[in-house]
Amino acid sequence: MDLKKSLKMPLFGNTFSPKKIPPRKSASLSSLHTLDRSTREVELGLEYGPPAMNLGGQSWKFEEGQWISESVGNGSGKEFQRLKKRNVQLEEENNLLKLKIEILLDMLTETTVEYHLMEKEAEDIKTQIRRKK
Repeated sequence: MDLKKSLKMPLFGNTFSPKKIPPRKSASLSSLHTLDRSTREVELGLEYGPPAMNLGGQSWKFEEGQWISESVGNGSGKEFQRLKKRNVQLEEENNLLKLKIEILLDMLTETTVEYHLMEKEAEDIKTQIRRKK
């Protein structure tokens, strides 16, 4: 029994006590953040622009919150985006015109009903006048 106790070697000990981690260095070792854009471009040859990528033989550029294809196929990507925006505008205009037609038809129906009611009242008055005679 004593032999077993003496052979046991605790790997981590009985209590958990992690070592203190040294604090991180607050300043960056690189001085690139202190350089202005033109200096970085001259020093490092960096040319900033919109993000671009090449997928499946087509090049894409990120402009105005959308990926636009720059490859020339059946039509340019910019032309496609312009046509897509125009299509959305026309659909919105079409929906507005449909709403206007529906409102005009409702107005026509209401006017027609009022006309028929007035016509019926006129007939009723004529009938009452004839009976009095």
